[in-house]
Amino acid sequence: MVDIHCHILPALDDGARDEAISIEMARMAREDGITHVVATPHSNYQYAFDPEVNRDKRDALQKLIGDSPVLLLGCDFHLSYENLEDIRTDPGRYTINGLQYLLVEFADSGVPPSMDQIFFDLISRKLVPIITHPERNPLLSRDLNLLQKWIGAGCFLQVTAGSFLGRFGKHAEKFSMSLLKHNMIHFIASDAHDTVSRPLQLAEARRVIAEAAGEETANALSEANPRATIEGRALPWRPELLPIVQERKWFSFRG
Repeated sequence: MVDIHCHILPALDDGARDEAISIEMARMAREDGITHVVATPHSNYQYAFDPEVNRDKRDALQKLIGDSPVLLLGCDFHLSYENLEDIRTDPGRYTINGLQYLLVEFADSGVPPSMDQIFFDLISRKLVPIITHPERNPLLSRDLNLLQKWIGAGCFLQVTAGSFLGRFGKHAEKFSMSLLKHNMIHFIASDAHDTVSRPLQLAEARRVIAEAAGEETANALSEANPRATIEGRALPWRPELLPIVQERKWFSFRG
């Protein structure tokens, strides 16, 4: 399996506090069957994002853990004005493995009114936005239609593996299953921050998905699509979106 969203690099953001935790996270990933991990530090007002520092920390950690899992670089890209301006001139600074796929994280406080235009601008620059954990966002998880519109425009969705296991509450779990039912998920990822509450594991969520939607879907979300992403290829699994029938009212956010 391949994990495209993880905060494994030590002492950079709210992820691993130190190298000892990073090493343990890598061990957990290896035992879980994860072969590649994309380290995605935050880039926002709270945490500075420096690709050279990230690269040095990745290289140092890779030496400590050996050949497995293979560590790659990306970014948990927040929709700040500064980030959106900078990515115009240096997209590889933020993308997964320096290629075309970009993790995009929304704030909980609101969806920018110009979001359609922002996605259009990113896609017109040959970037491919991957919207991260919409099931955990109190605004995005109210509106399947909005997410489906963005998928139709060229975006993809990544759901946190732990959401399928109830680790982020019943609402996130139910919304994840609804996204799965409507063929709206393209990746699962750990979004791991530590070894306890947010571990670097995918296998258990993969099993839940296989039971609900079949082995082909489970493999696509945990291995085939993520591997295509780190290699810069088109996604091999893009199922037809299914119609939404009165889902918005059922998924009222309850905290």
